[in-house]
Amino acid sequence: MAFRMGKVTILAAVAGVLSTGAAFALSRLIGLALHLAWFGDIGFRLVEPHNSPYAGRWWTALLPVAGAAVIGLMLKYGNRAISGHGIPEAMEAVMLRESRVTPDVAVLKPVSAAISIGTGGPYGAEGPIMMTGGAVGSLLGQVLAVTPDERKVLLAAGAAAGMVAIFGTPMAAVMLVLELLVFEFSTRAFVPIALAASIAAALRGPVMGDTGVLFPAVPVVPFAPVHLLWYAGFGVVAGAAAAGLTWLVYRVEDFYERLPGLTFATRPMLGGLLVGLIGLLFPRALGVGYDTIAGLLAGQFTLGLALGILVWKFAAWSLSLGSGTSGGVLAPVLMVGGAAGAVLGGLLQPVTGIPAGMVAFVCMAALFGASVRATLAAVLFAAEVTGHFDALVPLLITCAMADAVAVRLLPYSLMTGKLVRRGRRVVQDFTAPLVDHGSPVSREGSA
Repeated sequence: MAFRMGKVTILAAVAGVLSTGAAFALSRLIGLALHLAWFGDIGFRLVEPHNSPYAGRWWTALLPVAGAAVIGLMLKYGNRAISGHGIPEAMEAVMLRESRVTPDVAVLKPVSAAISIGTGGPYGAEGPIMMTGGAVGSLLGQVLAVTPDERKVLLAAGAAAGMVAIFGTPMAAVMLVLELLVFEFSTRAFVPIALAASIAAALRGPVMGDTGVLFPAVPVVPFAPVHLLWYAGFGVVAGAAAAGLTWLVYRVEDFYERLPGLTFATRPMLGGLLVGLIGLLFPRALGVGYDTIAGLLAGQFTLGLALGILVWKFAAWSLSLGSGTSGGVLAPVLMVGGAAGAVLGGLLQPVTGIPAGMVAFVCMAALFGASVRATLAAVLFAAEVTGHFDALVPLLITCAMADAVAVRLLPYSLMTGKLVRRGRRVVQDFTAPLVDHGSPVSREGSA
C-alpha cells in the first residue's frame, strides 16, 4: 500500500495535540510527587530536592528506595518495557514490532517516571514523555489501521511533540526523531513530524505555561578563527567522555545482573538505596536539575562545585539507570556535560579567554550528541534551549569532533547499546542510491 501522506499528516496533528496534553500531565504528576515526597505539601510545579528543607536528613535516603520498590512492582506485574529511559524502547518498537506500542506502556511509563523522579531519581522527564508521546502516535496508528511505515511516522511525531512540550525545541525534536526513530530523511516523514512539533510549540505556552527558553544565561563570546582549535579540542574531550560514559553505564548494568539473589524487579531498590546515600552527601545529584544546568551555563559555580556535580550526578544516574528503573537520560547527560565543560573551561580560561560557561555550553551539547549519536539534533537543541543561534559555529565544530571521536572509540551509543548487546544490528549510517533504476513509482506518486 502506498504511503498516504495526507492522512498521516492529519493524524500527526492529532498526535501533536495529544502528546502535548500527555507532557502536561506528566510534568504535573512529577511536580506533585516531588512536592509530596520532599516538601510535604501539595504542588504541581517542578521543584528540586536539594532545595527541600529536609535535604540531607537521614530518612531522605529511603525515599528513592520507596520509589524503586513501587517501580519494581510495576515491572513485575505490569510491563517490563517501562524500565530504562524510553528512547531505546521506542527504537525497539520501530525496528522489531512494526512501531506497535501497547496501551499499558502509555500509562505505566509516565507514572513510573513520575514516581522515580518524584522520590529523588536523578532523571529528566524527556525520555519518558518521548516514549509516552510515541505510544500515543503508535496507538492512533493501531486504532485506525495504518501501514507499519505510516505508524512509524506517527510514533515519531508523538515523540517529537512530547519533547517540544518539555523543552520548547521544535527543530531539534524533529531532527532527533528523524535520526533515532524514523531512519529516513524524506518529505513523507518530515512534513507530518514537523507539523506535530509545530503544534506542540504553539500549545506550549497555553498548556505548559511557559514560552521562554529554558537556559537563557550563557556568556556567548564572538567566534574568532583562533578559537577553532580550542573548540575542536573541547570536542575531542567530549567525544572521549561520551564513549567512556556510555561504556560505564552498560558495565554498571552488567554489575547488577551478576549480583546474586536479585531480580529485575528488586534491582531498582538497590539502585535507589545507592542514590539515596549519594543524595545525603550531595543533594544536587538528585532530581531533574534544570536549575543546576542553568547555573553551570551561567558560570555561577566554583570549580570544586562543578567537579562535585560531575562526579556525583554521573554516579547517581548510572547506578540508578543500570538497576533497571524508569527515567530519562537527556537531563543527566546535559548536566554531566555542562559540569565537565565548566571544569575544563575554568582550568583553561586564562589561556583560551573563553568563559567557563561557554565551554560548559558547547560541551553539554557535544556530550549529548556524541552519547546518543544525534549530532545535528544536539547542535539545534543547544541553540534553541538557550536562544543562542549566534553560537552555531562553536557548537557545530565541537559536536562534530565529539561525534567523530565517540564513533571511533565505541561502536554503539546510549540509545543503541541495549539493542546491540542483544544481538540486534542497528544501522545509523546510511546512504541512498544516487539514481533509482528500478522503481516504477515516482517520488511524487509514492507520497
